[in-house]
Amino acid sequence: MASMNFELLDIRVFVAIAEGKSFLRAAEQLNLSQPAISRRVQKLEATVGTPLLERTTRNVRLTPAGKEILPLLRRLIEELDESLLGMMASGERQAGRLTIASIPSATVRFLPDVLDVLGHEYRNVRVRVLDLSATECAEAVRTGQAEFAITLPVSSDGDMVYEPLTDDPYGLVCRRDDPLAELADPAWSDLAGQRLVTVHPGSGNRTALDAGLARAGIELRWFYEVTRLTSALALVHAGLGPSVLPRLACEGPDARDLVWRRLRGAEVTRTLGVLRRTSATLSPAASRLMGLLTDAWTARSPIGQPGPAPARDE
Repeated sequence: MASMNFELLDIRVFVAIAEGKSFLRAAEQLNLSQPAISRRVQKLEATVGTPLLERTTRNVRLTPAGKEILPLLRRLIEELDESLLGMMASGERQAGRLTIASIPSATVRFLPDVLDVLGHEYRNVRVRVLDLSATECAEAVRTGQAEFAITLPVSSDGDMVYEPLTDDPYGLVCRRDDPLAELADPAWSDLAGQRLVTVHPGSGNRTALDAGLARAGIELRWFYEVTRLTSALALVHAGLGPSVLPRLACEGPDARDLVWRRLRGAEVTRTLGVLRRTSATLSPAASRLMGLLTDAWTARSPIGQPGPAPARDE
């Protein structure tokens, strides 16, 4: 089979001449000189093996072969242009960098599976997750460092909006060999006299817990105080004492060997939601990630496949 010795520009030149019935208009449209236009036509005709245009001093007409091939070449250009535009749009959609902020306990169970799904849909988007406190999350969104944040409620700001998505209950966290784990229906009153582990008062989780306890009229005696929830889980695991922590914080690998139990007597919860700037439009990847996380929260299960075994609610 003979090789097809022509270029895409040769086809574009021929179609432009055929539609405009003028070498001059085609040259102006494609920003080429008239001699270059003529050479392109001659090259295409040599490849096809027959004249495609009849040129007179007054006008340009298609030969029978030109009339036959014009619809084919026009369709070829249209399909190629559509394919290239689709690839460009896909490349723009899938390239770039996405940065979000989150309090670690909000996404510890769902984030790996969610990012796996996002990675298949946006293969060239690099994702950076900032593990921050609630205050730091708000600052990251406010300054544009993060497109959105998964965090606790924050004070109102004219340029930011907070959308509550779920209430995460606080409950008892203890070792499986702790006597508290054997109680059929543990209550807040069962924590009296326990050497409890907690996070420091300046954290958003402690603030939400203290507010809930105050509303319920419950007083607890904290014995060990740490900065992060992961440290609280480590102390519980080491047997220093039980703790009262949000359920989602106890559904990751750090709580694999612990037990999470609801406490009878009062429902104490923290609110989790999405914080974003009203003046900024989320990128397609950020919007998709936010939707995946919302779905995961709603379903209370990882996406795609089972994640790490959570602390049991026995």
